[in-house]
Amino acid sequence: MPARRILITGVANFWGAGLARALLADPEVERLVGVDTRPPPVDLAEQITFVAADLRTPELRTLVRASAVDAVVHTDIPQFPEPNRAARQLHDLAVMGTLQLLATIGDLPTVKTLVVRGSASIYGSGPTAPAFFTEEMAAAAVERSATRFQRDLAEIEKLVEGLARRRRDVTCCVVRAQPVIGATLDTPITRLLRAPVVPIMAGFDPRVQVLHEDDSIAVLAHALRNPVPGPVNVAGGGTVSLSAAIRRMGRVAVPIAHPLFGTVTGAMRRLGLPRLTEDTVRYLRYGRGVATDRMTDELGFAPRYDTRAAIDAVATQLREAA
Repeated sequence: MPARRILITGVANFWGAGLARALLADPEVERLVGVDTRPPPVDLAEQITFVAADLRTPELRTLVRASAVDAVVHTDIPQFPEPNRAARQLHDLAVMGTLQLLATIGDLPTVKTLVVRGSASIYGSGPTAPAFFTEEMAAAAVERSATRFQRDLAEIEKLVEGLARRRRDVTCCVVRAQPVIGATLDTPITRLLRAPVVPIMAGFDPRVQVLHEDDSIAVLAHALRNPVPGPVNVAGGGTVSLSAAIRRMGRVAVPIAHPLFGTVTGAMRRLGLPRLTEDTVRYLRYGRGVATDRMTDELGFAPRYDTRAAIDAVATQLREAA
């Protein structure tokens, strides 16, 4: 049965708001409930039921129960540095917020579908990585060498697996998206590709895969209507070298010797270069590819943009906005 009453966490962020707009256009959707500590965009405020709450609040269960939703889309997972938020706070928001949300879902008999906005960053980036990660490789990748963000993602997915075991009537789908890029989207890779100059590590030119921002919302809507259990890799088709991606964006690559990379990029922040997280630095050095067979064959989703087309579309938007 299609989901008719849907709860979206993080309804004020890019993915939550974008998904809400898409679902409001679906005549089969009866009600949208949005949860966030921030107010939703003005165009959504009067069309959804808004619950102003932190996912970690003990009152979440009471607030959500009254909604009697049959599907939940969890987009409120911080995945990059945010102004005025320490790393520990982001960890609490991501992991403890998810824990509280899933405890709430576990007590709601009406819920039959859970879709979680995960990340292919769970695989990390490294010199011994396979050309394309498949979904079952995540545990080994985290065990080999994990950043804090990878560990958070792994912990979140374990919580989702726990709910799936307890509630076998709930289909729990985790969307492991490759880096999402867009003309206005604020993510580490997009920030970097929008910078006038892009630092790269001398001697390294890895293959990269990306997902266009429109497809990152479309896949959440698709998974909501056609959920499959477990994690699903999501990315635009094909790969490009990092140097080619930078050229296609109309930016200039600046090679920096690996031993000096942290020092130089730190100094470049004073010139407007965005902060580079440990995950971003590893991605710039080694790249990452994921196999998308499950996305196409089981989830039945086909991104509108392949990797090259996504980069070209964003580059065009940036030129037109200049």
